Amino acid sequence: MPYETSQETEKAVVIGLITKDCDGNKLEEYFSELEFLAQTAGVECVKRFSQRAEYPNPRIYVGQGKLQEISDFVENNEIDCAIFDDELSPSQFRNISGVLKCKIIDRSTLILDIFAKRAQTAHSKTQVELAQYQYLLPRLAGMWTHLERQKGGIGMRGPGEKEIETDRRIVRDRIARLKEELRKIDNQKNVQRQNRGKLVRVALIGYTNVGKSTLMNLWAKSEVFAENKLFATLDTTVRKVVVKNLPFLLSDTVGFIRKLPKNLFESFKSTLDEVREADILLYVTDISHPNFLEQMQVVEDTINEITKEKKSKFYVFNKIDNYSFDKKDDDDLTEKTLANYPLQEMEDFLRMKFSAAAPCIFISAKNKINIDELKEKVYAEAKRIHTERYPYDDLLYEEAE
Repeated sequence: MPYETSQETEKAVVIGLITKDCDGNKLEEYFSELEFLAQTAGVECVKRFSQRAEYPNPRIYVGQGKLQEISDFVENNEIDCAIFDDELSPSQFRNISGVLKCKIIDRSTLILDIFAKRAQTAHSKTQVELAQYQYLLPRLAGMWTHLERQKGGIGMRGPGEKEIETDRRIVRDRIARLKEELRKIDNQKNVQRQNRGKLVRVALIGYTNVGKSTLMNLWAKSEVFAENKLFATLDTTVRKVVVKNLPFLLSDTVGFIRKLPKNLFESFKSTLDEVREADILLYVTDISHPNFLEQMQVVEDTINEITKEKKSKFYVFNKIDNYSFDKKDDDDLTEKTLANYPLQEMEDFLRMKFSAAAPCIFISAKNKINIDELKEKVYAEAKRIHTERYPYDDLLYEEAE
């Protein structure tokens, strides 16, 4: 693998920008998510650095003065790595590496590292390795730090350049072999999906760490790995579920996240075939997260990239047992915001906002709250689809009820 996760806890600083599209409050939320990613990868974040700018500096991401401030802190506090909240271009990577005397990691590298750590099956390992090499290829020159010690002049120009070109050919060949391996695995997956017949398919989708695997375990009585960390699930898990004598397939898919590396998204498109072929989509959302509406939009945008087909869907708002709000004092005359809504008001607001698109169901998978309501509604829709597909089974399921 191009990137490996160290077993020792490393110290890191995180760096981001306040722009017209990202104010200070939103950046703090993004920093929290970035630190959660770092924690999942085994890294401890000790300080946040932010700067206000219209757009990232094309050379060094932040301003020269801010980069020097970060450099001083890194040197004085024995920091192991600097984590940037955006993907760095190859030139930014090279320029920043010349100033910061520590490991440089951007958001894409961090996510790829976590995926490499989480991958269990041959399928997901191949997908992650392909994404890593595709990310690495344009950045090879910046990683050849030993060439910086060579001086120019006669006899010093060719060998280094040829060595880099050799590595590039090796990486390109590896990418080609991985794509061929992935093509074979994808064909096997397609055969598996075809062998499932025409059972109704229900897919759990949503932002990472919203409780999809917990809901899967509860509903399917399975043992899918579930943990309070990002990307606990990489491999799509499919289980046969029976409700009121009606069988259907329930799949747990990889979670989404904002700024998902494009190479990774491309590599995992085959995993997301479960979403394309699903009849019913359950949009699982962590209602206790302060930024859950933006997370819902990220998921919606990603699904729209995967499939344009209209599907039956439900909005499943999970973790109502963890929901909290800022209660306004009677003498507080400031305008009320969503952060001030008690749970019932929030539920009413979300039903009004989304009811035209899909039914809203509020649950706690952990404490089994309103799970029967969710099962009942999904069963009704699955039965409708099954009856259209197999009209002669209608009376059978009428009797089973």
